[in-house]
This record gives sequence, structure tokens and C-alpha cells, in this order.
Amino acid sequence: PPDARAGAMLRPRSLKRKNGHEPMRNQRRRLLALSASAATLLALAAPASAQAQSTAPSYPTKPLRIVVGFAAGGGQDQIARMLGQGLTERLGQQVLIENRPGPGTIVATEAVVHAQPDGYTLLLVSTSTGINPSLYPKLRYDFVRDIAPVWGLIRETSVLVASPTFEPKTVPDMIAHAKANPGKITMASSGIGAQAHMAGELFKLRAGIDMLHVPYRGTAPALIDVLAGRADVMFSSLPGAIAYIRQGRLRALAVTTAKRSTALPEVPAAAEAVTDYEASGFTGIGAPKGTPAAIIETLNKHLTAVAAEPAAQARFKDLGSADFAMSSAEFARFISDEIDKWTPVIRGANIKPE
Repeated sequence: PPDARAGAMLRPRSLKRKNGHEPMRNQRRRLLALSASAATLLALAAPASAQAQSTAPSYPTKPLRIVVGFAAGGGQDQIARMLGQGLTERLGQQVLIENRPGPGTIVATEAVVHAQPDGYTLLLVSTSTGINPSLYPKLRYDFVRDIAPVWGLIRETSVLVASPTFEPKTVPDMIAHAKANPGKITMASSGIGAQAHMAGELFKLRAGIDMLHVPYRGTAPALIDVLAGRADVMFSSLPGAIAYIRQGRLRALAVTTAKRSTALPEVPAAAEAVTDYEASGFTGIGAPKGTPAAIIETLNKHLTAVAAEPAAQARFKDLGSADFAMSSAEFARFISDEIDKWTPVIRGANIKPE
């Protein structure tokens, strides 16, 4: 009928045929539309991705700082400044030295423990790291747990020096004298728990002798009394004593490294007379735990390169130190070994902090 035909003309044509399949022409249109949409999305996403990559932070993008637990001007401070200058040149960002002196470098270590683990705050790690856990049982941090070792660098030589008036001329003579006169030899040090003190206590333990420990407030006043004959011997840092040795004002009996030092090649190592004796110091770099591994690897690579430069090698020689660059994993094992080494010495001698 006419009205039925009119109604049919007004109804929209079905997009599907009677068999339920979409016409080929419509399929092509749909595919073209989808392709256009996908291309648009990719076009929008590509610049965003490129922008994200271009704005992703690289390392470093701002100055770094090395926190040093010693006053400015000392041997450790000099090493920190040399490393900082080398890193500045290699990283293209200034490396600042922040001195936070305090007993056993505790103040400096605490500052780094609580810093952001982003690679911009570093710690100059020293010999006290191995001594502190036993000497200070109530520390508010655990070095192994809270500090990530970045790089181990230097073995620092100490030297056993004697007053010109001290009768024994060699380490075997000194041991024999100590056994014949227990507690009569006076052993000066730069303070309780200092490297000089611990080197002497380890010597006493390994040699089976007793000496009277006389602590001073620093290396300089202790050496003054040894020079004057008011104290008999001291396990001094090599830089602090070498000028007096060369002037003939102090007598060097032995160095504390396992082998002889190139700075004093004619002076024997104490280990030549005392079995299993080694008491050299060390220096390295640490960072807050959680610092990304990629940043630690970058720092380790650049610090190793800085230490290998001729100027740095010459400076180490002047300080009586030897380069022993380590990876972060090797340095971690080394620190654990140092803690194990000093624990029985401190407990056996019942050493208490001042």
C-alpha cells in the first residue's frame, strides 16, 4: 500500500545484510577510521615521550658535598679536597667539602645517614668506621646497615717512632725490653680510640707485651712529648712524623703496613717481627643507604679515574699512602673485615671512649 511504501522510505537502511555480515564498503571505512585514530594517538604520544626523555634528570644536575668528620687542614681533609676537585672536573658540577669534626667521625656519619639517598651527599669514610661499633656500643646508626660503600681508595701508613733517648733500637729489642719491664714503656697516642691508640693496642696483643698508654688531645702534642723524651714511643701517622724522622729527631722502628713503605723503604714492617700484624688506616667514600646503584657505579668510576691521575698518585706518596681502589662490593667486605678485626682488640683491652 502507498502508506507502507512511505514508511519504508522513512526507515533507515540496515547496515547489515540479511546474512548478518557488514558490507565490504563499510568495513573499509571502519578500518580507515581506526587507522586514522591510531595514527593520531601515536603522533600525540611521540612528542610526549620525547619530552619525558629530554626532561628526565641526569646525574649530577647540581653541586655535591662530601661530609668530612675532621677539621679542615688535616690529612683526611686534604684527601677529601683533592677528590672533590677531581670529581668537579669530571662531573661538571662543583663538589663542596663540609667539615663536621667530632669524636670518631660520628657527627659526620650521622649527617650522611639522614641525608637523601640521591647521590648528592657523600661521606669520607675512614679507619674509625671499623673501630666505632665496638668502641661506641650505643651509636644511633649501624654503618653496615645505613651507609652504602661507594669506593675504597687509600691505605694509610702509620709508623712506630721512638724518642732519641729510648734505648731499644729495633722492634725485637723493644719487645724484649717490654717483657723484661712490663708496663714501663710509655706509649703516646692522639686520643682514646684513635688510629694511633688502636695500632698500639693491636701491637701489644700480637706481641704479647704490656705498655702504658698515655692519650693526648691530638697528634701534635703527643709527638712533642715523644720528641722531648717524656714519652717513649708512638704509632704516629706517617705525614705527622716523617719530617722529624728525616731530621733525625725521631727514630723509626717500623711501619704498620703489611709491607714496607715506599716513603721509608729502609724501615722494616712491624709484621717482619710480629706475626699477623697490620694496622694501617684507610680512606674511602660512602653514601646514604638506598642511593641508586647506577649513581654509585658512576661515582666509583670517576673516583677511580681521579685517583689514577699522576698528581693524585704523587700526593698519596707524600702522605705515605698507597692506592688500593676497590669496587663498592669489595669495599663493603673490607669494612666488615675491619669491624671483625678491631672488635676483639677493643673488648680484650676494655677500651672505653673518653
